[in-house]
Amino acid sequence: MGIPLLQKYRVARYIAGRKLRGAKRYPLVLMLEPLFQCNLACAGCGKIDHPKEILQRRMSVADALRAVDECGAPMVSIPGGEPLIHKDLAQIVAGIVARKRFVYLCTNALLLAKHIDEYRPSPYLTFSIHLDGNRARHDESVCQEGVFDKAVAAIRLARAQGFRVTVNCTLFQGEDPQEVAGFFDMAMELGVEGITVSPGYSYHYAPRQDVFLGRSASKQLFREIFKRGRGRRTSWSFNHSALFLDFLAGNQSYQCTPWSTPTYNIFGWQRPCYLLSDEGYAPTYRSLLEDTDWDKYGVGRNPRCGNCMAHCGFEGTAVDDAFAHPIKALKTAVRGPRVTGPMAPELPFLYDDQAPAVVTYAVTEVRRAGLRSDERRAGGVR
Repeated sequence: MGIPLLQKYRVARYIAGRKLRGAKRYPLVLMLEPLFQCNLACAGCGKIDHPKEILQRRMSVADALRAVDECGAPMVSIPGGEPLIHKDLAQIVAGIVARKRFVYLCTNALLLAKHIDEYRPSPYLTFSIHLDGNRARHDESVCQEGVFDKAVAAIRLARAQGFRVTVNCTLFQGEDPQEVAGFFDMAMELGVEGITVSPGYSYHYAPRQDVFLGRSASKQLFREIFKRGRGRRTSWSFNHSALFLDFLAGNQSYQCTPWSTPTYNIFGWQRPCYLLSDEGYAPTYRSLLEDTDWDKYGVGRNPRCGNCMAHCGFEGTAVDDAFAHPIKALKTAVRGPRVTGPMAPELPFLYDDQAPAVVTYAVTEVRRAGLRSDERRAGGVR
């Protein structure tokens, strides 16, 4: 399973074309946010402070498709918020599929059964279902009981109707590697195409700040998880490049390439990336690419980037490295991420003589018995 050959071929052809033209910065995935409203309020969500009038705004079909054309990325991820709340989402998706761009519709799946008949199976459309672990872990993460079971039922429904389905999983503080490995086994048994996995980014506005992992803890956690993936009866398929997984295990010293995953939402082209939401907006994609001071962002360059290892920042770097070093990429794909030995050195800090004032957390147990209802933020956005 994993990423289908058609998608690998078309994306590889796109990247080769950009490199032949001498492009140093080009998009790989467009993050298209047609709305911010959500029907959940997750503990690690960083987009839940918008006022009601912002949460009720919707991107038009014309604006969404104009952004897809303007950017030109071969893949489009539609996060939110909860995209299925948008009454015109099926039109947006149909327009992107007609352009032969690969769409990943990210959803918590609570509304999928209601809306699934509005979509048609296609090699260009994937439902990316949010699941952060087993039943107890996921329901705690989204601060609502019963969501796990509804998501699993939606996965089975979508698979039965012939849709491509992946699972997107964010790992937070207090994860048990053995439980994560068991969750990956379960995801494979559900018949999903692959798993998208990332450590949670420490959003400044998230209602819970004790849930996020620092970089060292993230790397060690992924090593322990990948160790448990060796020799299992069911092999795990990931919706990632082999070198990104190797990066998660601490074996690559990658810098973020935020331009590889530009974000367009109801405010415009967000600078510099999907995760930093208060750095301003560009009026056009060209302005985003040419007028953004990219050297201000990244590990060692900006305190707010210090703990980030998210795929929206580093997958593009890994893919670029794979093109530059195909033998290394092939060897890594064959052997899997290295899980022993020294880790690659961290990038140097360029803005001070001391370590950044990033938020780092001691290893604390997050699975506390039930979040208080007054900690849940209605109308939030994941």
